[in-house]
Amino acid sequence: MTALTSRFGDLKIDALLISALPNVRYLTGFTGSNALLLVTPGRNTLFTDPRYTIQASQETSGCVAKTARGSLTAAAAQLIGRLRLRRIGFERGRLGFEAWQRLKDALPMGASLKPIGPVVEELRMVKTPEEVARIRASVMANSLAFEAVLQGIRPGVQETEIAAELEYQMRRHGAEKASFDTLVASGARSALVHAQPTTERVIANQLLLIDMGATRNGYVSDMTRTVFLGSPARKVRKMYDSVLMAQLAGIAAVREGVTADSVDRAARRVLRADGLDKAFVHSTGHGLGLEIHEPPRLGKKDQTRLQVGMTITIEPGVYIEGFGGIRIEDTVVVTASGCEVLTPTTKELIAL
Repeated sequence: MTALTSRFGDLKIDALLISALPNVRYLTGFTGSNALLLVTPGRNTLFTDPRYTIQASQETSGCVAKTARGSLTAAAAQLIGRLRLRRIGFERGRLGFEAWQRLKDALPMGASLKPIGPVVEELRMVKTPEEVARIRASVMANSLAFEAVLQGIRPGVQETEIAAELEYQMRRHGAEKASFDTLVASGARSALVHAQPTTERVIANQLLLIDMGATRNGYVSDMTRTVFLGSPARKVRKMYDSVLMAQLAGIAAVREGVTADSVDRAARRVLRADGLDKAFVHSTGHGLGLEIHEPPRLGKKDQTRLQVGMTITIEPGVYIEGFGGIRIEDTVVVTASGCEVLTPTTKELIAL
């Protein structure tokens, strides 16, 4: 945790209280559902409850694991008092108001709280080779699940049935769970960017958008493919080709040192030339790792410079009300020479 504690001087804090579970896992290896981590330059202490005493002793490294019989906040505040810490940083984007109030009330006299930005998330942006290997395995489980389900999709099948089968196949191929609620949307509903699957049955001659991700060894993947049930008309093919060219342009723009917004511009430029830029209503991509959405955000205003080891998605899409939507998404990792596309699934328009 040296990279984190080395920033304490600039942050003007004596300690940092980590409440976000993905950050706790990143720093200690602990995977339980209830934890607080107190980081100081000389000592790191993980607090959890009795359900996780054995698990914490088995999983954690670089810290002392303590079981609290009552409130984790109270236990952390007690240690803060014993160590005579005064300026306590907390994760401002992760700690809710009620938890903040409990922490504030529990602190000993003379100790104060200071809101701190996403310093751990910034460390997490660049993945180690081991983390990239875990993401690669997650991508593979996800793509194998898609391939297993694809040929069984026929008119009359419910969107929810497709989603359920995808998640089942993810587990069959080594995933612990889906990275997020699998999105399956057919026909005009595919224009809803985050449409949840319904009991509606897919019918012939319609678009079908599938956005899915697997979690394996704690690390996630993300992929979107859009297929067509039947023989796609010229309008569908033209729109699909435009999105595909935009996605390839985004991938081609990824390399060490470029800003996140420049990747977004590269994809958006293709859609603008085809008159579809107004139908592209989200950013071109996002980081992923222990969480499905991590920095950087590949959007219009993100000036983050890409670094080797960052894992990101490239996912332009267009959405037309009453007609449908098309999105193509891959998981990629930034390399010294550009990027490697981890997703092996074809991006050609599939007609079922």
